[in-house]
Amino acid sequence: MRHFSPFDQLIMQGNHAIRTIFGQPEITERKYPAETIDDSELDDQQRKHVAGLMRINHAGEIAAQALYSGQALTAKLEDVRESMNRAALEENDHLDWTDKRLHELGSQRSLLAPFWYAGSFVIGAAAGAAGDKWSLGFVAETEKQVVKHLQDHLEKLPENDQRSRAILEQMKEDEQHHATVALEHGGRELPWLVRKLMTLTSKVMTKTAYRL
Repeated sequence: MRHFSPFDQLIMQGNHAIRTIFGQPEITERKYPAETIDDSELDDQQRKHVAGLMRINHAGEIAAQALYSGQALTAKLEDVRESMNRAALEENDHLDWTDKRLHELGSQRSLLAPFWYAGSFVIGAAAGAAGDKWSLGFVAETEKQVVKHLQDHLEKLPENDQRSRAILEQMKEDEQHHATVALEHGGRELPWLVRKLMTLTSKVMTKTAYRL
């Protein structure tokens, strides 16, 4: 197995960041959840609202990529690192799906994408450096909060927007699975204060990404 130098790692991380924020990330073999669902008629207000929700989720997936990349970089156990890499690949599907839906809605990604990535990468690296059990606990808590956001978004979608609904429902299922896997690998529950700070940070991102 090849061992990459710090410089190699820097180049690889830079390439991953550029592909995540500006390009086409590597995805799995799974199909677009909305592929076989006809688009519905949405008025201008509904279209703008759905685009805002999808922009939040797309920004969240950019942050997730950065979190997993930072954690994989500092993870100490190989099986934990592989678990992080697999989860990141599946999160790329979400990134691709939300981006496609934004294009269908005639809207754009969050203008603050580089900021979401940079901040989340630092947080992920710090979590990984704290130890694998805490890192996995961070993943589990992050995914739990994402599931809550997705459920909230599902309830806010127009009833006739089945394309967006199919995407969010599949994302919710995946996030629940990632949380379960993190706990099964030994993730520890985070202290209350850390969980509260994560919630507050998430609220800032969601309110900002909805508009920008």
